Amino acid sequence: MAASSNRKSGGREYGEAAAKSVKSAMHREKRGTLKSGKGGKGGTVTSRKQAIAIGLSEARKKGAKVPRKKSS
Repeated sequence: MAASSNRKSGGREYGEAAAKSVKSAMHREKRGTLKSGKGGKGGTVTSRKQAIAIGLSEARKKGAKVPRKKSS
């Protein structure tokens, strides 16, 4: 039986640097020091999902291996 054509074969989707960045963002969210918005001028982040999104965004800016955003 043939495998689905959209799935990639093997390999990690997210790199180690991306995981590190998300872990850092999650930690900052727990401590209450993670801010949203440009230059951190927005409010304090309280959502886990938002913390993960910020971590991935930071990883992308650093050039870490992160899949492209899904276009909706």
